[in-house]
Amino acid sequence: MNWRVSLADVNIGPEEEAAVTAVIRSGWLTMGSVTQAFEQEFAAFTGAKYAFAVTNATAALHLACMALDIGAGDEVIVPSLTFVASANAIRYTGAQIVFADIESQDWLNISPETIQKAITPHTKAIMVVHYAGYACDMPTILEIAKSHNLAVIEDAAHAVGASLQGKHLGTWGDIGCYSFFGNKNLTTGEGGMLVTDRDDLADKIRILRSHGMTTLTWDRFKGHASTYDVVALGYNYRIDEMRSAMGRIQLGKLPAGNTRRGQLVQLYRELLAELTPSIQVPFTQQRVLSSYHIMPVLLPKGMDKQAVMAAMKEQGIQTSWHYPPVHTFSIYAANWDSQTQPLPLTESIAAREITLPLYPTMAEEQVEMVVQALQTSLA
Repeated sequence: MNWRVSLADVNIGPEEEAAVTAVIRSGWLTMGSVTQAFEQEFAAFTGAKYAFAVTNATAALHLACMALDIGAGDEVIVPSLTFVASANAIRYTGAQIVFADIESQDWLNISPETIQKAITPHTKAIMVVHYAGYACDMPTILEIAKSHNLAVIEDAAHAVGASLQGKHLGTWGDIGCYSFFGNKNLTTGEGGMLVTDRDDLADKIRILRSHGMTTLTWDRFKGHASTYDVVALGYNYRIDEMRSAMGRIQLGKLPAGNTRRGQLVQLYRELLAELTPSIQVPFTQQRVLSSYHIMPVLLPKGMDKQAVMAAMKEQGIQTSWHYPPVHTFSIYAANWDSQTQPLPLTESIAAREITLPLYPTMAEEQVEMVVQALQTSLA
């Protein structure tokens, strides 16, 4: 469909093309020096001690679980208001998922109170999700984790460049995981990154990322090693040099892109308050520096969400839904029936949330167009 305003768009130009072309002409395409440079630059940007580029964020989340020795018999607490990859990565290990509710209608992140209620003797870790690029209550969550000796994984897929109290999201817990999917603030098409400050976890991630081998193809090519051992049941979660080359350029564009997103969000808030006062815009508290990954809004209670989205589509405006709660999907619903903790806020918010277009190259006139279309669609 030829959208008047699409949900997302990429900010890719001749710099990325030149970087990828240079890699192709170099003759070395698999993970090597360009990836190493990308990792070093990303670690410096976030303030993390270690960064590991991988093929996608789902792989990053899975590696995080494996590095923390999460497996059968363990439980991991995770929000249901997230993309299904958060939960899937836990299930890959054989661990049991325990869903927690969100904080409030304004702050759509995992609730520390419901995390506390969900902890059992089998709980091994908490996986937080920084929804839309806004921070979870990390100080409180880390206090809970410490008191129960639990690991903390940050799903920061939405939150590259976001921070809380001056500390980058993804660097608060034991391991942080980022997404570089095509609609993300920093994109390589597909791709992801793990960060950690822990030496022991870095050693495990380094081995598990590439088949459990003790040396990489690049190491042997450079003459740093002549053979390798396999010391763990690893995975092929490596990234390639073309995507790492794009990532380096995109990382340089990220601060300006996030700033622009923030300006557009502020304009949205002003216009929505004026033209569609019945619409609720979450995250009114200014407790974080957000990455403003997506623009979620809440329809009035009882309104037909699908009808509103269809009306927006008729006007050429693309919208989305972030997210159908994971516990309602067929593959998770059966297990959910045995969980006693309800998720009233998650279910209430999911019934009302739609996501409006947001991307750095968006014009102010397009924001006005979107809000006017929403005003018409609510009538």
